[in-house]
Amino acid sequence: MTTTADLIVIGGGAAGITAAREGARRGAHTVLVQDGPPGGECTFHGCVPSKALLAAAAAGSSWAQARHAIEGSIATIAATEDVDALGREGIDVITGRAALGAGEQVVVDGTSIYAPHIIIATGSGPALPPVAGLDTIDVLTNETVFRLEVQPASMVVLGGGPIGCELAEAFSRFGTTVTLVEQASRLLPRDEPEAAAIIHRSLEAKAVTVKLSTTVTRAERVKTKRRLHLSDGTTVDADQVLLAAGRRPVTSGLDLDRAGVAVDARGYVVVDDTMATTRPGVWAIGDVTGAMQLTHAAGKMAYVAVANATRSRFDPRRARFDPHLVPWATFTDPEVAHIGLTEADAASIPGAMVAFLPLTDVDRAITANRTDGFVKLIAGPRRLLGTAGGGRLLGATIVAPRAGEMIHEVALAMTTNMFTGRLAQTTHAYPTWSMAIQQAALQFFFESGGRSARPAALPGQQCRAKGGIIDERGRLGSR
Repeated sequence: MTTTADLIVIGGGAAGITAAREGARRGAHTVLVQDGPPGGECTFHGCVPSKALLAAAAAGSSWAQARHAIEGSIATIAATEDVDALGREGIDVITGRAALGAGEQVVVDGTSIYAPHIIIATGSGPALPPVAGLDTIDVLTNETVFRLEVQPASMVVLGGGPIGCELAEAFSRFGTTVTLVEQASRLLPRDEPEAAAIIHRSLEAKAVTVKLSTTVTRAERVKTKRRLHLSDGTTVDADQVLLAAGRRPVTSGLDLDRAGVAVDARGYVVVDDTMATTRPGVWAIGDVTGAMQLTHAAGKMAYVAVANATRSRFDPRRARFDPHLVPWATFTDPEVAHIGLTEADAASIPGAMVAFLPLTDVDRAITANRTDGFVKLIAGPRRLLGTAGGGRLLGATIVAPRAGEMIHEVALAMTTNMFTGRLAQTTHAYPTWSMAIQQAALQFFFESGGRSARPAALPGQQCRAKGGIIDERGRLGSR
């Protein structure tokens, strides 16, 4: 059997669904191939259940209530992107496993589909690290943890990135004894060290035991417990072990090598900033590229790939994906949000300046008694115009109860390349969390509240918060 289409999308997760919808919106006959129900990682194993779990934990719900909330959230969102819903949008959904064939061919369980444009969006999955015995103790991953019927009395979380910190906090709030193990010297290694220090304190205040610069050397079963031997010479026993670090691309069966689609040393599909692979007519988006494994980043990649795939051959313009314009958020309490460069990234840029505003200077934070946090804005000179108008924003980090919402004002400023001064000029409602953005931006022009912008510097030089210096491990020390 054979069929034809304008666009074939392989993978029905966040990236694939967005690409299929955008293709159909642009008038392309679009076929979506998925080996299970559409929705993928985010809907069934990622953002949706984890945020429902966090909300239930913060509300003081029981484990049974939390599971009900998770199932309800998944069902509601999945219904908006199932086969029937996508069909109503003009998308043909084929269930099965796809492989790239010759030319414009994709083979799905014996059926050949031909299209001039193919998008790979098969995502990623958890990767078990090569630790002796770890594969014998039934480690939980994001694909299994949300289906636990019984709340564990104790848990070890392996990984101190966003997922590890979020789930460590959630389970601790439910009453589980949680130990978090991170091999790096601080939590949230991709974020600012000041943010890591605050989240470290917050987790410990919620009774999470945090072990940094520590790895698991061996795992074993001891009666009903799982025992982990750690690199610091200690052991920890727990009812469950949750793996919250390490991912691998899902490419098995695609025949990428035979099709001429290159992958990197880790197995991720190689793409340029137009999301094109090394084979003409084939694009890749989302987690399978290894770049910014975030649902909204996958969505942006999808728009870029479809725009390039469906453009007129007489149009020389190309849509491009810029990771510096994609914000991310960690939904701990407080939240951590980031976009663009960190201060360490900007330290080598001549003229880069940093405005730092602790929440102790923000009236809304004072009234809410939530002053452990900050807003950090990084700005640099514009080409030709230099620092006129405050220059342009290069990045930002916010730690606050609503940081995930506050970051988008900065994202808009960066995306539109506006002058930094526009943030300082914009009247903000008082007292709001977002007013902290305006307060911080004022520092680029004059001393505001006793604070003014300073040159960007590496950790340990001028990263000051709450009267101390932040070292390279994100720890507060004295001046």
